[in-house]
Amino acid sequence: MSILGDIKARFRREHVTLQLDDIQALILRARPEPYVGIHAMLHVTDAAGGRDLVRRMAEHVPSAAGWTDDRDAWMGVAISHAGLQALGVPEASLASFPLPFRQGMAARAAQLRDVGENAPEHWDDAFRPGTCHIALTIYARDAAALDAAVAQAMGELERSHGVTLVSTHAFGADADAKNPFGFRDSISQPAVADSGVAPMPGQERAIAAGEFILGENSETGAPLALPDPPELGRNGSFVVLRKYESRVGAFNDFVKRHAGSEEDQERFAARLFGRWRSGAPLILSPDRDDPALGADPARNNGFDFSEDPRGLACPHGAHMRRLNPRDSALTILTDVNIHRIIRRSSTFGPKWSRDVTAADDAKGERGIFFIFISARAYDTIEFFQQEWINRGNFIDLADERDPVVGLHETPGTFTIPDTPVRRRVDGVTTFNRLRGGEYLFMPSLTALRWIGAGRW
Repeated sequence: MSILGDIKARFRREHVTLQLDDIQALILRARPEPYVGIHAMLHVTDAAGGRDLVRRMAEHVPSAAGWTDDRDAWMGVAISHAGLQALGVPEASLASFPLPFRQGMAARAAQLRDVGENAPEHWDDAFRPGTCHIALTIYARDAAALDAAVAQAMGELERSHGVTLVSTHAFGADADAKNPFGFRDSISQPAVADSGVAPMPGQERAIAAGEFILGENSETGAPLALPDPPELGRNGSFVVLRKYESRVGAFNDFVKRHAGSEEDQERFAARLFGRWRSGAPLILSPDRDDPALGADPARNNGFDFSEDPRGLACPHGAHMRRLNPRDSALTILTDVNIHRIIRRSSTFGPKWSRDVTAADDAKGERGIFFIFISARAYDTIEFFQQEWINRGNFIDLADERDPVVGLHETPGTFTIPDTPVRRRVDGVTTFNRLRGGEYLFMPSLTALRWIGAGRW
């Protein structure tokens, strides 16, 4: 059964207390498998023209009221702080947003550890500070549905004045939904309390809706601070968008250097990620891949690390375990439930092949848009970057960094626990180079209309 099919089977409308008809569907709706899509970045030079476009685009953004329904394509709209300024949103409202959002991702490079080859001066032009004002994302089941949705959106853009299309970025994956390195992607998603879908047996409990939807109670028992006025902030959320160029060839070469047979290479690569390429988690299948497990949404995320305290099944430093430690014992105490995120990442470029080498990476044609949604998005990504990705103290691994998305200014190390002694693998480099990103606000449908009307 597909992810969407499983969600539909478990959805109970009588358990919904969220205002789904005001929340953008993209926040709750899982992407299809296979999927295709496009990210479009817009720049506003005339406030009135920009507001008129936002008003018209709002009519094409589906609400979460039908987030479990079959749909061929859907669009989401998010706006940067510079975009809200360009649209003429009053200064008092702009000042009510969190400081990181007001500053923008490039200005937060120090907090994000975006230095060296990941520094903003190396980013694509579309992500230079102040360039991306409005980001449109369209997901579709197939090329025909995408073409129709894009034609509709671009038709509205052509009717507007004072808004420029800066860039478009196509993405997509087949039914395996694998990332550039050949691993099934975006499996671990939190269950959102009061959305109508309870966690599956064996999964973690549902996370308070206020961790993802502004105005709802968070894990602390109270809502997080809302942008002002309420019609602007309530039922919205925040988005982190980061575009990575994936060095698949360098990764393949690294794996081949440290493992002999193809079977050993698959096992070693799985330890770097924490899952086999099929999506089967090491903690449930430590010795071999299990494609049936990987493809089963009722089982492939139903685990914790309570019976693997030493990391013998899944290394503590594996990418998947770092970014969701679940109930692992952490040296630095952290409430992992306030760092849960809804992933909407999207892959672009050719499908993974074992034959790709480092010489192929110069083409820069493979990568991933790491996108997530959270009411604490900016605190979370900066915490991730500072602690869970680019450090190892929280799992007693000193300065060891994430082997998949960490920035390695000098070759790093990956530790594989074993008996009688652990194995340290040297030569980890930066396998995902940052090519840009932005902090965005995903308004409610009410807020999109409020911005579009400009009656402040």
